[in-house]
Amino acid sequence: MLGYRPGGGVVGVTAAVALLLGFAFGLSWVWTALGLVLRAPSAVNNLSLLVLFPLTLASNIFVDPETMPGWLQAFIDLNPVTHLVTAERGLMAGTATLGQIGLVLAAATVLTAVFAPLTMHLYRHKR
Repeated sequence: MLGYRPGGGVVGVTAAVALLLGFAFGLSWVWTALGLVLRAPSAVNNLSLLVLFPLTLASNIFVDPETMPGWLQAFIDLNPVTHLVTAERGLMAGTATLGQIGLVLAAATVLTAVFAPLTMHLYRHKR
C-alpha cells in the first residue's frame, strides 16, 4: 500500500513479527522485575525510556553505522537492538542468515533465563 514490497514475502514478514515478539517477550521480563522493585508505574516508564532511547538511537535503525565514529560503531556492534533490526530487515528482505536470527534468539533467551526467575522471586517475596 505504501510501496514497500518485502522480498521475504508473507513467510518473511510473519517470521519477522514472530522474532520481534520473541525478543519483546524476553525484554518484558526486565520491565516486569523493575515494576516489582520500583513500585510506581511512572518510575518504570521513565527508566525504560532512559534505557531504550539510547539503545534505539545508538543502533542501525536510523543511520548507517559506517558513517559513525569508531567508538560508537563498537557500541553499535554490541547493541542487541542492532542485531534485532538487522535480523528483521533480513527476514523481510529474504536475506536473513541463521546467525543473525540466532543472535536475537540468544539475547531473548538470556534475558528470559536471567529475569524470569528473578521476577518470580521478587513476586513471591513481595510484601
